[in-house]
Amino acid sequence: MTIRYSSLKVLPRIDKACIHSLDMSLYQLSVVIDGAELYVTDDDDRMLRSLNLCQMQALLEDLPVRETVLRQESAYDEMVGQSVRECSNAMEIPLRVA
Repeated sequence: MTIRYSSLKVLPRIDKACIHSLDMSLYQLSVVIDGAELYVTDDDDRMLRSLNLCQMQALLEDLPVRETVLRQESAYDEMVGQSVRECSNAMEIPLRVA
């Protein structure tokens, strides 16, 4: 499911913002609201993406976000022939937004 960035500005609270590190320098944003994780889109319903982590953090500065994390999921398990995991191998690093 998705939510527009412009809709986030009117929410009273965003439980968590997750900046997903997709590649060497490609970031995508999702938010957790009332337990549901929603990917953030622009007003044209395209996924909100950035090539700069600081630029993505700046988008969150004026929003009522309680927690911000950088999330990375590794594909290395598959590359080295390990079995498929039943749980996620996502790593989350807490971030501070000014």
